[in-house]
Amino acid sequence: MQIKTLRQLKLAIFFLSGLVYSQYTDQINSNRPGYSVGAFSVGKGVIQFEGGLHRKNLNHEGYNNSTSKGTAYQLSVRWGFLSERLELNYQGSYIKDKLISKLSSSSIEYKRKGFLENFIGIKYLIFDPFKKEEKANLYSWKANNSFKIKHLIPAVSLTLGGNFNLENENPYPFGDMFNILYNSIFFPLQESIKEPFLTLGGTLATQSHFLGTWVFVTNFSYSKYLSDYPQKSYALTLTHAFHPLWSVFIENQGFFGERHKDFVLSTGGAFLFSDDIQIDAGLSFNTKSTPGIFYFNTGVSYRLDFHKAFISGEEIKAKETAKEEKELKKTLRKSTKKEKKRSRKAKRKK
Repeated sequence: MQIKTLRQLKLAIFFLSGLVYSQYTDQINSNRPGYSVGAFSVGKGVIQFEGGLHRKNLNHEGYNNSTSKGTAYQLSVRWGFLSERLELNYQGSYIKDKLISKLSSSSIEYKRKGFLENFIGIKYLIFDPFKKEEKANLYSWKANNSFKIKHLIPAVSLTLGGNFNLENENPYPFGDMFNILYNSIFFPLQESIKEPFLTLGGTLATQSHFLGTWVFVTNFSYSKYLSDYPQKSYALTLTHAFHPLWSVFIENQGFFGERHKDFVLSTGGAFLFSDDIQIDAGLSFNTKSTPGIFYFNTGVSYRLDFHKAFISGEEIKAKETAKEEKELKKTLRKSTKKEKKRSRKAKRKK
């Protein structure tokens, strides 16, 4: 019974001292394997890489069950700079797939490759409800894990940036895996639909923590601005850590645009291999057939932690002042002792 209580206490302290109450954490804090982004940055002086492989299988009933199967290579680079509230980030996705068209009596095969995403943005933490650190109770697991209304107040951040289309003939404009078939049916005599070189987008993210080991993240996004096909989307992610090294999540995404309307469910888990390395895996699927999707992804997150090397002038001055005060108190204690000694000797002589 004591061993179980000790484990629970360690888990509570781990979350209360790390994930909940600071931008920078002792352990890596990755957005993977889900698709939403948290409200907090990685911390000033931290460079973090989050990469993975996504196996994508799509079947489109509207195109006579034509299929697209391929592997996407995803990379996210995050850098906390200038302030704990700021993060510069890059999101990239490159895919190689095989599209099999079944619109005619004999199947036609297309082998393709190209970018799905090249997004560069800046995230800023607008509101941090955990600015004042709440100390963990070392004597009560119940006190650390009891529900408190204030824990539902979310941190809020805003990410703004742009997506760059680096290919003149991108086979996946606006992320449409069946673009060739779409053009051949709806616009057979017109020029193919193309994505502009630059489109703008933004994400409002919130992040709440409760019961010690639960995290709830919401994303509300607007993307492809400056194009003919802007898109609104949301993501709701609930994560639970059932062990200091293991966590699981469930996620719901919704997409609302002329080229893409869908609801996607995802689930998976992550393992903390070390303070700076996380390994993860997950799967995603939807409930419709135009197209029906099934994704499997696995990846790793790694950070270069230079956070301690960044000390502001105010922090240096505060440390120097504290050191001087400590030395002064030490000197005063010695002087007081000597004065008392002299007083005792003087009394004895009398």
